[in-house]
Amino acid sequence: MKSPFRRLTLRLRLGLSAAVAVALAVSAVATASWLVTRQQLTAQLDSNLQSVQAQPGYVQDLLSLCGMQLPDVSQRNQTPTPYVVQVITADGTVCVAPGNKKVAVDETDLAVARGVLESALHNATSEDGRRMRVSTTRPDMPPRLSGEFAVSIAQPLTAVDNPLNSLALFLLGFAGVGVVGAATAGIGISRAGLRPVEHLTDAAEHIAHTQDLTVRIPADGDDEIARLSKSFNDMTEALATSRERQQQLIADAGHELRTPLTSLRANIQLLIRSHTSGRKLPENAMNDLLHSVESQVGELASLIADLQELSRPDTKPDETSLHVVALHEVAGRAMERVRLRGSDLEFISDLEEWYVLSEPSALERAVVNLLDNAVKFSPPGGTVSLRLGDGRLVVRDQGPGIPADELPHVFDRFWRSPTARSLPGSGLGLAIVAKTVQQAGGTVTLRPAATQGTEAVIRIPGTRNPPPTVESRDTRSEATA
Repeated sequence: MKSPFRRLTLRLRLGLSAAVAVALAVSAVATASWLVTRQQLTAQLDSNLQSVQAQPGYVQDLLSLCGMQLPDVSQRNQTPTPYVVQVITADGTVCVAPGNKKVAVDETDLAVARGVLESALHNATSEDGRRMRVSTTRPDMPPRLSGEFAVSIAQPLTAVDNPLNSLALFLLGFAGVGVVGAATAGIGISRAGLRPVEHLTDAAEHIAHTQDLTVRIPADGDDEIARLSKSFNDMTEALATSRERQQQLIADAGHELRTPLTSLRANIQLLIRSHTSGRKLPENAMNDLLHSVESQVGELASLIADLQELSRPDTKPDETSLHVVALHEVAGRAMERVRLRGSDLEFISDLEEWYVLSEPSALERAVVNLLDNAVKFSPPGGTVSLRLGDGRLVVRDQGPGIPADELPHVFDRFWRSPTARSLPGSGLGLAIVAKTVQQAGGTVTLRPAATQGTEAVIRIPGTRNPPPTVESRDTRSEATA
C-alpha cells in the first residue's frame, strides 16, 4: 500500500522535503539558541545574587525577629528590592522581613548555616508560589552578631523566564516563517527545475496516446535533465526508425511475395481446370508447369528463410553461439555448394588458413550468397574466383558490374538493380551478408573489379592459427593479425 507521501506529486514532495529540512535545521538552531541564552541569563542572575551583600544592620533586624537580638527594629526594617532577604538559623528557623514571603529552605542552606558549606546556589519556591533563585552565604558580621546562621538572598526567576519566553515566541515565529518560506521556495524551485521533466512527461504521454514518434524535446545544456532529454529524443528517433524499417520490411516483403504467389496461383488454377474439365495437358506442358510450381515454391521458401534471418535482432549474438570458425573451410564448402549451380562456369579458389570468431552456419550462408550473386551475373563460360589471404575474402565475377550510383544501395533490404529485376532473387542476400559480417566484427564492400565484373571483399578480424580456447570476443581482437 502506498504511503500518503508517495501519492503526492514530485513537485510537492520536493517542496515538503525542503520544508522539513529547513524546519529541522531551524528547530536545532532555535533550541540551541534558547539553551545558550537560558544558561547565560541564569549565570548573570547568579552573578548578581552573589554580588549582593545584606547590610549588617538589616541582618540584625532579621535576627531580632528570630529572637536572637532585640534592637530597635522599626528604624531598619526595609527589604533591599528587588531581592528577598531571609535569615536561616542552624536549627532551621527562617526569619524574613514583614511583607515578604518566606522562601523554601534547602538542605544546602542549613549546611551553610551550620558552617558545613561556604555557600549554596539553587532554585526554590516562595510561599506565594513564585519560583526563586536563591544564593545563601555566611555574611561577615560584627563579633556580637556572630553565630550559626546564614543569609539567603533570593530573586524571582521571572528575570530569566520572561526573556526566555519572549525569545521562544520569537524563535517559534521565525521558524514558522522559515518553514513556510522554505516550502514555498522549494515548490517554486522544484517547479522551475522539473519543468523539463514535465515536458518529457507530456511528450511521453502524447506518444503513448497518439503513437506520434516525431515529438522532440528541447535539450539545451549539459546537465542531467538535458542528457535525459537527449536520451529520450534518441530513443524516440530509434523507435521511429525501427517502426519505419518494420513497415518498409512488411511492404517490401508483401511486394516480393506477391509475384511468386501470383504465378503459383495461376499455375495451380490451370492444374485445377485441367483436372475438373478432364482435359489433360500435353506431357511437355505438364512437366514445364510442375517445374514452374516447384521453382516458385522454392523461391517462396528461400524468401521466407531470408525474412526469418533478417527478422532477428541487429544486436551482437550471444557469446555462447560464437565459435572458432575456419573461414577457409567454410569458404571451400560454400564453393562446392555453388559449383553445382554453375556447371557452365569456371571456378577458381585460392584459400589460405584464417580463423575467426562467428556463427558457422550464418557465415557459410553469407559466403554462399556472395557466390550465388557471382554465378547469377557471370556470363556463360565466365570465371568465378574465390580468394582468401591476409584476412581478406574476395569473391570476383566477370559480369556487367554495378553502376557507381547503385553501389551505396546494394546492401539495403529488398533493393534490386533495375537491370536485375528480371533475374530470380528477393534482394535480401546481400543484406544478410552485411548483417552476418557486422555481427562477426568485420566489414563487407562491393567494388568494380580491375578489368571486368564486381569484387565483394569481406574483412573479419582473426588469426592464421586457431586459438586453443575462446572465452570471449576479446580473444578475436587480441589475435588480429
